[in-house]
Amino acid sequence: MDIENEIPQLQFRNDYHKAIVNIIFTSNWLQEKIRQFLLPEDITTQQYNILRIVQASSIPLSTMQIREQMLDKMSDTSRMVDRLVAKKLVEKRMSEDDKRKVAIYLTEEGMQVLNRLESKIPEIDQLLHALNADEISLLNKLLNSIR
Repeated sequence: MDIENEIPQLQFRNDYHKAIVNIIFTSNWLQEKIRQFLLPEDITTQQYNILRIVQASSIPLSTMQIREQMLDKMSDTSRMVDRLVAKKLVEKRMSEDDKRKVAIYLTEEGMQVLNRLESKIPEIDQLLHALNADEISLLNKLLNSIR
């Protein structure tokens, strides 16, 4: 659906303004769809991002190292890790290399959550089903160019 139909009262100054509003609107739409996808597991998108980062790492990571890899760099990573600890999805342990540091480890329950979500990832991919492979490639190229 065209952005003019989604936000009918909005007047665009020019196509740049229209594109910016469209990107923000689409980003919010995607974030809401992903939030709904994660809701059954009672985790946020940022918490999911942390779980994926910890899972993908071959070495234990500190909260600072996790923050550097997060999609949302403004997140309060320490607080989110503490919430994941409370949910028993990760645990904090003293770093074996440096006893002054704390390393974050994925728990068995955290791995089970990721496995359940992984089996449903095609649902997320389907959010962009309106685009074919060439269009997805072009979209990625255009978004990279913007940044």
